Amino acid sequence: MSNIDTVLKEAMQIDGAIGVALVDHTSGMTLGQAGGNTLNLEVAAAGNTEVVRAKLRTMDALRLRENIEDILITLDTQYHLIRLITDKSGTGLFLYLALDKQRSNLAMARHKLANLERTMEI
Repeated sequence: MSNIDTVLKEAMQIDGAIGVALVDHTSGMTLGQAGGNTLNLEVAAAGNTEVVRAKLRTMDALRLRENIEDILITLDTQYHLIRLITDKSGTGLFLYLALDKQRSNLAMARHKLANLERTMEI
């Protein structure tokens, strides 16, 4: 049984969380989301799908046979964290978490998001 909604709600408990989404980077579709009152998570999911695809293409061109743990985009007032799902049942999916820079601890947010990713059942 899927626990996606629970994981997304728990991700919103991370200090500084603005919004979170589970995204399919093969289609750009948002499979679930929480928060995001000040951020359009659908648009963010679609845009970050292109970021993930570009990085995967670049890694392929460089013949890097490694896995992406996460991608960090740092803005003036926010962190945008993209965490690729490593479980076989989550192939092609990523968690996207937007954080308020002033209210968050990036190291702790990465740690907590990684733990949530490991508990996700899809």
